[in-house]
Formats: sequence, structure tokens, C-alpha cells
Amino acid sequence: MVIDRLNDMRLFVDAATLGSFSAAGRRQGLSPAAASACIQRLESALGARLFERTTRRLRLTEEGQLYRQYCQKALTLLEEAEQQLLAGHQRIKGLVRLSAPSDLGRNTLLPYLDEFRAHHPEVRFSLHLSDSMTNLVGDDIDLAIRYGQPPDSSMIARTLTTTRRVVCVAPALAERGGRPATPDDLATLPCLALITAAGVMHEWRYQQGGTTHVARINPCHESNDGEIIRRWALVGQGFAYKSLLDVADDLRAGRLETVLDDYFRESTPLNALFQGRVQPPRVRALIDFLQDRFTALSASLG
Repeated sequence: MVIDRLNDMRLFVDAATLGSFSAAGRRQGLSPAAASACIQRLESALGARLFERTTRRLRLTEEGQLYRQYCQKALTLLEEAEQQLLAGHQRIKGLVRLSAPSDLGRNTLLPYLDEFRAHHPEVRFSLHLSDSMTNLVGDDIDLAIRYGQPPDSSMIARTLTTTRRVVCVAPALAERGGRPATPDDLATLPCLALITAAGVMHEWRYQQGGTTHVARINPCHESNDGEIIRRWALVGQGFAYKSLLDVADDLRAGRLETVLDDYFRESTPLNALFQGRVQPPRVRALIDFLQDRFTALSASLG
């Protein structure tokens, strides 16, 4: 039947993406045995092997890679048609799975989510805070908020606002240890470094004469949590390299000050990242809302 074939196609695409029949089955509400049987039925109908199976992982065959491309196109077109027909009749409700940087999530995004839910009380959130890039499909995330361009070209990015990174420090430490005159001076000052999946951020980008340079620091403290970096900066442990959005309230209150502003001017987009062109109404509405809020926040910071 056509409906069975569509369900099998959905399961096949999920298995190819997640690398597991069991994980794909859970997403579709099937047992591992039922999921495996569906794939076998699909392979039998097509007369082709779609997966190379080992004890450790699944890998698409050449035929499987070709079939996946067409399945994704077909399922996307079907979803677009359903969304077009249902537009204007759907309420904004349901669960949104979000991922965001730890500092931005706690101090800026969380109040925005509370405000959004006040307008749409039937929306629920599952919020994951991490300073590493999220695997949207593998981690079952609907929307990721991240600085900069996505490393995965399959992700669609919508810019929420543009901002910049600044070097900031507690005023007491600046008075005690001195303010750097050039980025090279940071090498001799206590600095705080964020640890990402790519390693320790010990090279801080800046602009001079229209060219991008890096200031190499010697971290006195390191953490994989941006909130920890911010807290260390607040108590005078060192200079921090932070997004202006993350420390806006601290700068207004005088808890932190920026240095080297003539150098650290490079703009960085804050993006909403998602998979697929068609999003549920709750996700589309949330993206629109966050774009309005973050744009207004950036404008207030100058």
C-alpha cells in the first residue's frame, strides 16, 4: 500500500540519518524487530540492498544513497503540501527542542522563552545548553541557536541578529594589572579560555588595517562552559573573550568593561539553525519572535 511505503520511507531516512534501526524505530514508535522488518520489506520491494550492516554501524550502499536523496525530496514535498493546506488552521502548540550556548541561554534566551510562552501557553520547551555545535538530527533538536556559520551545509541558517565578540575584564583587575594597549599585550595578562569541540580557544580574532589577525593568549583558566568563563571574569580572575550579547547587562551595570574596542570589531551572526525548509508553526513562530527580540537587543547595544 502507498501509506505503508511512505512509512517505510520515513523509517529508512531516519535509519540512514541516525545510523541505527533501533533509534529510527523509536522515533516512529516501532520495536527494533519491527523496524528491521520494515527495512527488509523495503529492500525486497526495491530488489536492492540499501544498507551494509556490521555489528557496530550501518552504512548506506550506493543504491541506498541514491534512494535516500529521492526519499528526502518526496517526503519534503509531501510535508510542504500538508503545511500549505493546514496553514491558518493550526494552533501554535507542542514541544520545541532547543539547543543554545550556555551563557546566552541562561541570561538572554531564557527570559525570551518565558515571554513567548506567555503568548502561546500551549508551547513547551526542552532546552539543552552547550557551547559545542549540536548534531540537530542525532540529538533530536528542532532548533539550535549558534554564533557564526554552521559547519554542516545541510543545516539551514536564519540570522537572528549580528553582534561581535569583545575582550572584557572586571574594573578592579584592570586597575590592578593594567589595560592592554594592543592585542599582543594579552599574551602577558591573565586570560580565560573557552574549551570547544575543536579545542581551547587560545586565539582571539581581531581586525587591523582591514585584515583579520589573531591574538594568542596563555590561559590561566579554561572551561567548556561559557557561563563559568563569565563568572571568573566578574570576580577578577582574568580577561574574557565574550559575545557582546552575553555580557550586555554586566557592561551596563559596570561589573565588566571592554578593552581594545578599536581592534575587536568583527561582526558575527547569531543564527537559528534547523533541518528542512518546512517547519511546524510553533518553530516558525519562535524563530520570528527571537529575531525581533535579538535585533532589538543588538540595536540597544549600539
